[in-house]
Amino acid sequence: MAEFRLTAVSAKGKKIKSEFEADSKKKAKKRVEKLSRKNGFKVQSIDKKETYKYKVQKGAKDPVTGEQEAYSKEEVEKALVKLGYKVIRINKKWFDFKGGVPQSEVVTFISLSADLLNQQLSFDEILDLLYEDTTNKRMRETISTIQKDLKDGKEGDEVYGKHKDVFGEFAAYMLSVASTSGNMAQVFESTAKFLERDAEFKKNLRRSLLMPAITVLATIGVILFYVGYIFPATAEAFVDMGIELPPMTAATLELSYWLQANWIILTLSFVIPITAAWYYLTQTPQGQLWKDKNIIKIPVIGDLLHKTSIEIFARVFYTLYSGSGQNIEVIKIAAEACRNKYMEKQIKEVAIKMMLKEGAGLIESLKATEVFTDTAISRFKLGAESGALKKNAKQLAQYYETQTTYKMETVIDMVSLGVNLFIMIALIAITIVSAESALIKPKSGM
Repeated sequence: MAEFRLTAVSAKGKKIKSEFEADSKKKAKKRVEKLSRKNGFKVQSIDKKETYKYKVQKGAKDPVTGEQEAYSKEEVEKALVKLGYKVIRINKKWFDFKGGVPQSEVVTFISLSADLLNQQLSFDEILDLLYEDTTNKRMRETISTIQKDLKDGKEGDEVYGKHKDVFGEFAAYMLSVASTSGNMAQVFESTAKFLERDAEFKKNLRRSLLMPAITVLATIGVILFYVGYIFPATAEAFVDMGIELPPMTAATLELSYWLQANWIILTLSFVIPITAAWYYLTQTPQGQLWKDKNIIKIPVIGDLLHKTSIEIFARVFYTLYSGSGQNIEVIKIAAEACRNKYMEKQIKEVAIKMMLKEGAGLIESLKATEVFTDTAISRFKLGAESGALKKNAKQLAQYYETQTTYKMETVIDMVSLGVNLFIMIALIAITIVSAESALIKPKSGM
């Protein structure tokens, strides 16, 4: 998030200066306008913190250059002069691209923090060590900001909430929880485990679906190029000589002419529906809900995605569950983390509603959502009856982790087999048509 500074005058003439964060200058203005109407102060300026590049000199020493974040050029100049420097040049850095942070870097940060916390190091010492060992520029800056905010006494959600673009929304929330929890190391460990599992699942999903899809599309492209461009050049030579074409060759030539005549309509008939479906299913709330409701019904892959979502729910529940009361907020956060909008909706609108309005128990409420497997309900029920709900949630997460890992390997093998069979059939078809064309004999006397 970007940082802004508000300068205003209250209704009593008192000068107000306040710093806050917002996603953009537009949202910052809307926020200030709302506060202004409510509190009756007059806005003088809203300044965004920018990066400035400077060149300065102290005494007879060589000039030095550097960068400094500030709300104005004058602030930077004033600070440098105060330190005894002669300012040569100060310019705003127009292209302040800080780069991204790979998820592996985030996992390393959280995992090492957990390990060092278990070794009884203070979190401030840990941040010092991680800052020195991190080579990613954006991550170094993030660690530095976290350290500064913690020293300023800011709350966990304020410290980590501004870094959602680095850690992700869920991880940022978990780190803010860790800062106020009684077992900071455990929350860090669980968060790192979640991120590792999430990265592993996405990698395996790409292996099982994305790469095979690219391979199939490439194969179809090759076939269309052969049928639409290369094949006609050979077949038409026989037609020009008045030679009757064999059935498959004649049919393939007709298909080639049809593709050449209708390629624009064919392309649009594929691209437009696919683009519209992608937008609806990924960019609209209704589409995401429909997709997540039905995707878990797909044979094999749906079962895998469903159990992975339950695993994540159980893992987050285990991490945050306190063992006292109904822990409504814990259930809400676990639902939001499970990566399925339909499951999240059912848990929030059915389970939590039953618990709050009807005083229903956890197991009864989760069962009413109809999004949990019998195994999951059984483990939660056993945990509730034995007083070991937290432990049983962890066991459920570990059980589904093991099961989905093996099942994912099976899915990858099945998809790979299907792709290989498709390529084999395509190659056989091309070979047969080519062989038939090669066996065409010219008429005698030609």
